[in-house]
Amino acid sequence: MGGSRSARFDHTNTNVMDLQQRIDADIRTAMLAREKDKLNALRAIKSAILLELTKEGGQGGLDEAVGMRILQKLHKQRMESATIYHQQGRADLATEEEVQAKVIEAYLPQRMSDAEVESSVREVIAVLGATGMGDMGRVMGEANKRMAGKADGSMVATMVKRLLTGG
Repeated sequence: MGGSRSARFDHTNTNVMDLQQRIDADIRTAMLAREKDKLNALRAIKSAILLELTKEGGQGGLDEAVGMRILQKLHKQRMESATIYHQQGRADLATEEEVQAKVIEAYLPQRMSDAEVESSVREVIAVLGATGMGDMGRVMGEANKRMAGKADGSMVATMVKRLLTGG
């Protein structure tokens, strides 16, 4: 259901059209296997991609970065909903959201560890010659490009602040 690391969507050498084709194939498979939660998650992904294509006028499809942002947003929404349901004592609904989040997660690139994020941020700071908080915007822009979909944005921002302030 959640998929193993080897079954993850390798976004480095494919495009969003391939993602759409994989989603369509996985929807058919989930329908045949009667996997309701997986099917709901896959339909949400397909719907979000089609909505974005409609916004863009349907010209040429989505680029990889937009596809990854869509997946990250859907994953984050599911996790936030699960947290709220847990707080409200609705374990049944929380579990459903967590299962769907796991399905969506299988299409995202593998997350970087804290050490990997720190190393990448240090490299960006060195390359840009950043010396203080005045350089935060430039560092964040480059760091977000390098780690798109691989690290949580708030974690990157916290790391950048800490390293730029000498903390």
